Amino acid sequence: MNPDLNPAPDERRIWTVSRLNLEAQGLLEGNFPLLWIEAELSNLSRPSSGHVYFSLKDDRAQVSAAMFRNRAQLLRFAPRDGMQVLVRARVTLYVPRGNYQLVIEHMEEAGEGRLRREFEQLREKLRSEGLFDDSRKRPLPAFPQQVGIITSASGAALRDILQVLQRRCPQLPVLIYPAAVQGKDAPAQLRAALALANARQECDVLIIARGGGSLEDLWAFNDEQLARDVAASSIPVVSAVGHEVDVGLTDYVADLRAPTPSAAAELVSPDQSAVVARVDALGRRLALRVQQLLNRERERLGWLEKRLGRPEQRLQQVSQQLDELEARMRRQLQQRLALPGQRLEQLGRRLHGRDPRTLLGFSEQRLAGLVRRLALPVPRQIRDRQRDLRQLGSRLNAVSPLAVLGRGYSITFRNAVALRSVAGIAVGDRLTTRLQDGEVETQVTALKKAGSAPEG
Repeated sequence: MNPDLNPAPDERRIWTVSRLNLEAQGLLEGNFPLLWIEAELSNLSRPSSGHVYFSLKDDRAQVSAAMFRNRAQLLRFAPRDGMQVLVRARVTLYVPRGNYQLVIEHMEEAGEGRLRREFEQLREKLRSEGLFDDSRKRPLPAFPQQVGIITSASGAALRDILQVLQRRCPQLPVLIYPAAVQGKDAPAQLRAALALANARQECDVLIIARGGGSLEDLWAFNDEQLARDVAASSIPVVSAVGHEVDVGLTDYVADLRAPTPSAAAELVSPDQSAVVARVDALGRRLALRVQQLLNRERERLGWLEKRLGRPEQRLQQVSQQLDELEARMRRQLQQRLALPGQRLEQLGRRLHGRDPRTLLGFSEQRLAGLVRRLALPVPRQIRDRQRDLRQLGSRLNAVSPLAVLGRGYSITFRNAVALRSVAGIAVGDRLTTRLQDGEVETQVTALKKAGSAPEG
């Protein structure tokens, strides 16, 4: 017997079930990262707690799984038994029961979910490159000369398009570029048909279309290279893939997206009955406008005939007007010819005033006057200047302060400053009084202001 399987009682290590389960939980969670698992749902239950419990199985095994409420609320579909799903899960062990299980972080439908994920990635890639921008999309021709259709030659989409075109505009030529619209060969055939249409340049507008179906059925129209070819087409492209709720990459990059193939046919074709009605309406408006113009011109012609009157009388009036214009022209011409003579006469007078002989005569007269003034006796000029000086001295003496002193007035100074008021004078100050013929030194013994008793 192996001694390791039967150790001595004192060498045994006793574990609790809780410890065992915790250790197992640590081993599982530490050795398995987040896993992507594709499997079938079974034993699905939704208790009032909001959690979702189920089993994931394939043809040989199954495992318990739980998706807690905070993750289950993010589901975009309702899981059910038998559904094939793709989950992202972490491996763990439910300690109270010792059950190994998966905790689900994310769940999506398998197959279609993967396709949708790829579709979103491609759409974001093309959008970031600007292939969806409205600025690069072109308007459709209002009256195309020929329409090209890229679709299956046996599909319902082609029949729907042709029926609408036949109803709206039977004379519009249609050219079909057949291609598979489903399966692994479909993207290559669709690209080849689009390249052929662009190489031949036979059409003014192209419709790329197919009928409705599942995401897998429509997947050919989500091919990245096909989307780039549609965006690069030199011919405007209308994309009409599936029903209104179906949207593929070609819908985003095409110049216009139609909700259905029938709607695409309506968008590219003018309605013949509406065009005929429009032409009839325009014809009626044109005829009415022409009739109005004719009536107006008839009225104008009649008015001109009334104004014209008799031609002989009109010619006489015109002849008289010509005579008057000729007379006016002669007068203006004479006036213009007379202007240079007048100007010449003015310049002659001005030139005479500038004649050196004339200027010399003026200078001689002025010199004679100066000589006469200079010939006056010098003593007489001196007497005149002395007389003026005496007159100015008398006027100056009349306003002199000394003349005022001669009339009995005096000026009193303190510290060589003339006094105007007793303010600022104190008893004992020494003052100087100036009279006409000298000065008197005094000392203040008393002060008396006007209207008050003496001080000191």
